[in-house]
Amino acid sequence: MKKIKYLLALPLLAFISCNEDNVTESFSENKVDQSALPSANVEVAFPDKSGIVSDIYFAGKRMPVEEINGKFVYQGDIFLPESGISKSPVELVLKSNEDPYSVNKSVGRTKFFWPENTVYYAIDPSLPNQQRVLDAISHWESNTAVRFVERTSESNFVYFTPGGGCSSYVGMIGGQQPITLADGCSTGNTIHEIGHAVGLWHEQSRADRDQTIAVHFENIISGREHNFYTYVEAGWDGAEYTAGLDLGSIMMYSPYSFSSNGQPTITRKDGSIYSVQRSQLSGGDLEGIEVMYPGAVTEPGPTEPEPTNPEPEYINGEYYVIEGVMVLRKDDTWWVEKGKNLKEVELINGRWRFVK
Repeated sequence: MKKIKYLLALPLLAFISCNEDNVTESFSENKVDQSALPSANVEVAFPDKSGIVSDIYFAGKRMPVEEINGKFVYQGDIFLPESGISKSPVELVLKSNEDPYSVNKSVGRTKFFWPENTVYYAIDPSLPNQQRVLDAISHWESNTAVRFVERTSESNFVYFTPGGGCSSYVGMIGGQQPITLADGCSTGNTIHEIGHAVGLWHEQSRADRDQTIAVHFENIISGREHNFYTYVEAGWDGAEYTAGLDLGSIMMYSPYSFSSNGQPTITRKDGSIYSVQRSQLSGGDLEGIEVMYPGAVTEPGPTEPEPTNPEPEYINGEYYVIEGVMVLRKDDTWWVEKGKNLKEVELINGRWRFVK
C-alpha cells in the first residue's frame, strides 16, 4: 500500500505565485466512451472535461498536472493546493549565512497528518445522499484508529460538497479542504477519497509496481500518461509500508483507466485482467494506515489546544517532504539536490538552510 511517510508530501509552500513562462501542451478529447468500459475511471474530478498538461513545481520538484477549471489535478482525482504551486523553480532553501529567525515563516506551511488521528469534517447541506458520507466515515472508524468529528469552530477540516466528479486533496493541507462527490460517487468512492484526505496515494504508482503489474502506455489517452508515473518518476518518496502492491486496495486504479482504445491500460504482469473493488479498505490498506495512524485515540475536547503528532522516525536513504522541501535522510542528517550534487541542510524555525 502506498502511504506517505510522517510529514511527507504536500505541505504548502510559502505563498508562491504562478507565472506563465512554462511550456504546456493540450491533448485531444477522449476517443473512447470511458463509461462504457468495464470499471473504467473509478474516480475522476472532471469526468467530462480535459485540460492542459503542464509541468509545475511543488515542494521544489517538477511534476506534470492537468489544469481544469482553475484546479491542478494529479492522477485524475487528486487536487494540489494552488497556493503551493509555482510554474518556475523557486529557491526554497536559505543560504548558509541567512538568519531563519529574521525570515517570515508562511502560515501556509502545514503539517501533513491529522493530529491525534482526528479528522474534523462538515457536510454541505446541498449534497445529495449524505448517508454515503456517513457510511464511509463509519467504515473508516470501524476498521482504523482514525476518528471523524463534526466540525464546530476548527480551522482545519474536510468539506463534503457536490462536484462534477469524485476528488480530494491528499493529507491535511490546512483550512477548509473539499472532498467533491458527484451524484454517481458511491460509498466506496467516498471511502477512496477519504483515503486521499488522510494521506493515501494511488496504489498503482508504487515504486515497486513493475513486480506485480504492467502499464500499457500505448493504450493510454494521449496527454494522460503522467497519471501512470510512479511516485519516484514524479519526484516523490518511493518507500512503501507494505511488502508488495495490493491489487485489492481501494486506492488501486482499474485496468481500463484512461483507455484511448478500449484496451486495458493496466494488467497483471502476465497480461491478465484483475478486478478493481470499491467496497472496503483492504488488508493492505489497513496495514499501511496503522503505520500512519497507530493505536488508540483520545478524543480532543473543544477547548484543548491543538495537539501535535509525535516526532517520526526517519530512515536513512529515504526521501521526505518536510516544510515544503523534498529532503534526503542520509547518515542521520538532511540533504537536498543542488544541480547534480547533494548539499547538506538543516531545519531551523521551520525553514531549511544550507549547512556551511
